[in-house]
Amino acid sequence: MYKKLLGQTALYGLTTVIIRLFPFIINPYITNAFGPAAYAPFADFYSVAGVIAVLLTHGMETTFFRFALDEKNDERLISTAFFSVAAATLLFLTFSLTFSNELAVAFKTPTQVDLLTILVIILSLDAFCAMPFVMLRKNERPVKYATVKITNGVINFLLVILFLQILPRMPDGFLGLKYNPQFGIGYVFVANLVASGVTFLLLFNEIFVAKLKHFSWQLWQKMIKYSWPIMIAGLAGIINETMDRQFLKFLLPEEIGRHELGVYGAVAKIVTFVVLFRQAYVLGIEPFFFSHSKNENAGKTYAKLMDVFIAVNCMIIVFLCVNLEWISRFYLRNPEYYEGIPILPILFFASLFLGIYLNLSVWYKLSDKTIVGSYISFLGAAVTIAINFYFIPRYGYWASAWATIASYFVMMVVSYIWGQIKHPLPYNLYGNVIIICVTIIVSLVYYQNFKDNFWLGNLIFVVLAVILIKTQKLIPQSLLNKFKR
Repeated sequence: MYKKLLGQTALYGLTTVIIRLFPFIINPYITNAFGPAAYAPFADFYSVAGVIAVLLTHGMETTFFRFALDEKNDERLISTAFFSVAAATLLFLTFSLTFSNELAVAFKTPTQVDLLTILVIILSLDAFCAMPFVMLRKNERPVKYATVKITNGVINFLLVILFLQILPRMPDGFLGLKYNPQFGIGYVFVANLVASGVTFLLLFNEIFVAKLKHFSWQLWQKMIKYSWPIMIAGLAGIINETMDRQFLKFLLPEEIGRHELGVYGAVAKIVTFVVLFRQAYVLGIEPFFFSHSKNENAGKTYAKLMDVFIAVNCMIIVFLCVNLEWISRFYLRNPEYYEGIPILPILFFASLFLGIYLNLSVWYKLSDKTIVGSYISFLGAAVTIAINFYFIPRYGYWASAWATIASYFVMMVVSYIWGQIKHPLPYNLYGNVIIICVTIIVSLVYYQNFKDNFWLGNLIFVVLAVILIKTQKLIPQSLLNKFKR
């Protein structure tokens, strides 16, 4: 089972890590070119994009894998899932383009209709490609999956470099293109649009595998009954993850809000160091959970995977916290953003709690009680909204950071307690709590008092890493035996 999981994570997880690295690498070029106020529209629109993406796919990706266990007619399953997403996307595209001016005013961005239109087209193209990517995973075609995903990232990255680094230094332009300072951050949106368009073309064959004649209304009703709670949970999750940017925009005076939004949005990108591992893990683990749910030792396997997940995350967080000052300044490349660096340890641990929650969610997904995820996510969203609403006017993005960690902590605790009542699994609760508490104490104490001592911090990291590797048996004994020989 572990070999199977490793294979899935290596094939698809590594691709996810690579493609997530592209926007992460792009961000320093954007922060170097623009200050927080100019960066704000990028953070603003892409925070809303997450909500729209969840609505357009409405849980069909996870639902597809769940129904693939029982549905014998692949053509019917593929077509039903694809046209469900396609219909939602066409409706969204038509509505958004028709009322683009009104939407821009509603979102307090009346001068940025062009950017909003570009984003709408990007999201529509990405939604059309969502199920074809799922089909590639289902049909075990990792090479094409990786090729298309990485091509998207490369094109996006190269165009951002062209628009923000090369064109401004060429007064006569390049291939007919001339840099327009007034368009500014819009070039980042254009780069994303071109990359999404190329992805759509590369998946053209997969998109048209779906046939309308194979769409099944009866199957769709069953799938939507399973998927809509996942969508609701996803929406609540996005509120927890990105909608604090909207609170900053609406609850603070305009100029202050733009500055806070820009700083928070740019600094939060550094959390990608933690998110990368979580996303690769989740992408590999979700099909694994379903395919091994009926095995006799499934519970012990899930518990062991939780131990590994927590240990690796804690090592990553300690490393980041003891090296945070130089990593952050090197990454942001603009002193205007440095004020936001101290919130990062909070966001690192918030990401850890979210990852634990996603692991714990296995119990309600396997028992087809996805509505539970909606309840828990709504609880988390309520915590996020309440803290942001009441404290942003006083504390700005600090309130957003604390709201994030409080929300994920509550979701994690509630999911654990509920899961142990309904579907108990032998998690190592006390051992993992100790590991997390030690990680929090070491990271925060070091960052608050010794952050300029590079060697001490990395010595602490090495010691803790060795302890975790040994106690959690992160290196297989068979591999250790080879080294001993």
